[in-house]
Amino acid sequence: MEEYSSLSSRDLDFDYEDSPIRVVVLSTLEEISVGGMLVGPLDEGKELETKFWIAEELVKAGYARFREEDVLTYPTLNKLHWRETKLSPGLQISPLPEYFYPKLRRYLRAAREKASKEPTAASQYLQADRLAEDIINCRLRKIVSLAATSSKSTAIVQALSKEERGVFEKVRYTVTDWERKILGLEKK
Repeated sequence: MEEYSSLSSRDLDFDYEDSPIRVVVLSTLEEISVGGMLVGPLDEGKELETKFWIAEELVKAGYARFREEDVLTYPTLNKLHWRETKLSPGLQISPLPEYFYPKLRRYLRAAREKASKEPTAASQYLQADRLAEDIINCRLRKIVSLAATSSKSTAIVQALSKEERGVFEKVRYTVTDWERKILGLEKK
């Protein structure tokens, strides 16, 4: 099996946390320490490229904001849902944005926290949760079906996220192993 099979959600989250992202600086700052790393000086209105975990701390502290195109939003989730469930019929799998699942976890966590503080946000959180579940279930059905019925196609694997590649590889391995055993072709 490929390397993806051994990567856990935690490993992939760590990979995402360590990936570069751009933020917009909200106020001019001299050099500051974030998690023991020096960042800056920062000029208001400028974009800063840094590791996600540093950017997240800058955003929490009010020094920066994420660019809309770099985080998952409800409209983006809705568009991905439509594309996956309506536009990609049969076993076609549309590519997801890079780091989709770590972004999805963070978006849902933030939406859940907001819904617990603002009752008006609860409806959107529930809708987002349903959209996410639909996307995951739709893609999982396609992945399992493709892994069980087709030979490993590069095009299929390239459309999958890292997390999905792990599922694909595990199902493909299990099906191939089972077929060999059923046909009496087990390794001796």
